[in-house]
Amino acid sequence: MAFCKPLRQFPAIEPYLTFLSRGFGAVASVAAVFSLIAQPAMAQSIPLIRDTEMERVLKGYEDPLLKAAGLDPQAVHIYIVQDPNLNAFVAEGQNVFVNTGLFMHTNTPNEVIGVLAHETGHMKAGHLTRDTQAMHKAMIPMLISMAVGMAAMAAGAGEAGMGAMMYGQQLAQAQFDQFSRVQEATADQIGQSLLLKTHQSGQGMLDLFSRMANQDAMSAAYGQQFMTDHPADRERIANLQDRVDSSPYKDVKDSPEALHEFRMIQAKLAGYLYDPELVLEHYPATDTSEPARYARVMAYFRKPDLKRALAEADSLIAEEPNNPYFQEVLGQIYVEMSQPQKGIAPYQKSVDLLPDAPLLRISLAAAQLATENPTLAQPALQNLKIALQQEDDNAFGWYEEAEAYSRMNNEPMADLSTAERYYADGAMQPAAVFAMRAEVKLPKGSPDWQRATDIVSVAGPQGRQNQNQ
Repeated sequence: MAFCKPLRQFPAIEPYLTFLSRGFGAVASVAAVFSLIAQPAMAQSIPLIRDTEMERVLKGYEDPLLKAAGLDPQAVHIYIVQDPNLNAFVAEGQNVFVNTGLFMHTNTPNEVIGVLAHETGHMKAGHLTRDTQAMHKAMIPMLISMAVGMAAMAAGAGEAGMGAMMYGQQLAQAQFDQFSRVQEATADQIGQSLLLKTHQSGQGMLDLFSRMANQDAMSAAYGQQFMTDHPADRERIANLQDRVDSSPYKDVKDSPEALHEFRMIQAKLAGYLYDPELVLEHYPATDTSEPARYARVMAYFRKPDLKRALAEADSLIAEEPNNPYFQEVLGQIYVEMSQPQKGIAPYQKSVDLLPDAPLLRISLAAAQLATENPTLAQPALQNLKIALQQEDDNAFGWYEEAEAYSRMNNEPMADLSTAERYYADGAMQPAAVFAMRAEVKLPKGSPDWQRATDIVSVAGPQGRQNQNQ
C-alpha cells in the first residue's frame, strides 16, 4: 500500500456528478513544478488511491473542522482522487473527495485547510440535499424547451427547434449557476467561522481564491473555462477579505513541523505522479533534503531502479528510524525486489509504530504470505483479521485473507473471504456464488455461517438484478 498505489474505482455517485461537484472546479496549472500525468476521463467511476500518510494528514486537517461544525468525524469519509486538477468536493452526504492536485497546486497547509473548511461548510449547510432539489427545478425549463424543440423539428422547423433546445439548456444552467453562487458564498462564510472556532487563519482560503480570481481573468489565454460554476469573483474575494481581517487569528502561520509534513506529501506525490526523469531533474542527487530524497525514492522505484530506491530509503531511516512511512517504503522496496522475507521487519516496525493503521497491517500480511513460508500463514491471518475489523471494505485485505486460509487448507473460510472481497468491490453475483459455497461447508449456526447467509441474501438478488439490467 506504499507509494500511493491505485486501489479501486469509486462507483458513480450521481449521473450529474460533474455538474453538482462542490468545490473549486478544474484549474489551470497554478505554480506547478511538473507537468502532471493526464488521467483518462471516467464517466462511471472515480480513480481513488490509498496512502496511510496522506490520509492521516488530511484527517488531521479535517477532524477539528468537523468537530467545530458539530459533525461526527467518524461519520465522514475522506477519499483521495488521482486527478491533477485542483479540486475538492463533497457528495452523497458526508463523503469528502480530495484531488491529488489540491496538494500539488497549493503552497501551504493553511490553503488546503481553507479548502476543507469550505467543503465542511457545504456539509454543515446541507447543500447536497438542496442541490438535488435545485437540479430538478432547473431541469424543468430544459425539458419543456426540449419538447417544444423536438415538436418544431418534427414540423420541419429544424433551426428553430435546435434554438429552442439550446435556449432551454442555457436557461437551466443559468438558474442552477445562480443557486450555486449563493451556496458557494454561504460555504465560504461557514468555512471562515470554522477556522475562527479552531483558532486558524483564514488567509489560506483568501490567498487561494485570490490566485484563482487572477487566473480567471487570464483564462482565455489558457484556452480553458476557469471556475465555471464556482467563480472566484471580486465580490467573493472582498467578502472573504473582510472576514479574514476581522479574525484575531489572521496572522497565525503554519508551524515548521506542519510545513515540513506538507512538503513531504508533495514530494511523495510528485515522485508517484510525475515522469521519473522530471522528478530526478527537479530533485537532483545534490539535494539531500528529506523531501528531495523522498521524491527520489518514489522516482527510482517507478523507473524501476530498486537499488537506488533502497539506498535513498536507508538514508531516510538512518535519520528517522521511527518514521512508520519510511519503514513502509523500505518494506515495499524489498517486496518488489522479490525479497519479501527482508520486507517483513520494516513492515512490522511500521505496524508497531502505527498499530491502528489497517493498510500497514495488510501490507505486512501480504509480505508474510509472499514468502510462501507455511509458518507465517497464521501470523498473516491474525494481522488481516485486525486490519479488516478496522476497515471491512478493503477488497485487497479480503483477497489476502482468502490466500491465508488457503495456505492453511481451510477452504470454507477461503470461500467466505473471497465472497467478502467481491462484496466489498460491489461484484454481487460472484459474492453470492462464493458465499453459497462457504454456507454449505461452514458449521450451521456459527457466526461465519451466518455471515455467509447474510451475503447470499443481499448479494444474490442484487446480482440477478444487475445481470438483468
